[in-house]
Amino acid sequence: MAEDGIADYGAAKRKAARQLGAGEGESLPTNEEVTIELRAYQDIYQEDEQRERVHELRVAALDVMEYLDAFRPCLTGAVLDGTAGRHSAIELELFADSSKDVEISLLSSNISYDIDEIHRRGPDSPETRLRLDWNDIPVQLLVYPLQAERTTQRNGHTGHSRQRARARAVATLLESANR
Repeated sequence: MAEDGIADYGAAKRKAARQLGAGEGESLPTNEEVTIELRAYQDIYQEDEQRERVHELRVAALDVMEYLDAFRPCLTGAVLDGTAGRHSAIELELFADSSKDVEISLLSSNISYDIDEIHRRGPDSPETRLRLDWNDIPVQLLVYPLQAERTTQRNGHTGHSRQRARARAVATLLESANR
């Protein structure tokens, strides 16, 4: 995950099992155990690079959040929890009457984007997933209906409540990192 940029825990665990000669039926670590080891690996082998990358991604995230302020953006994922590495994208949750409102906003500013298909629809699934580059940094926008803002989304990897932070909290993270 740290070296190859694999974001999917299941895919990373299966790849590691294959490399170790273990079958997929073997007991694999939990996502929480993988996260702990990912942090340990980053602390040992990528400390300065990873810290700088997280800072760069958080600065960019705050910039995107300010631009998309009308959609009440929240930062989530590896950039928020500090495990973002060289291949990580900024993940933002947006809340809108329609995902088309977000698309119109991007188009009116000549910001190109791609729409990802959402394979699984459920209560914690976004309505639309948009991908774009913001100053050469990958950004993933997860667009939810307005009423989803009041609900706590579940992390697809751990099943726990997804952490999310508004722009003010991201600014505070950046300020505390500079001290």
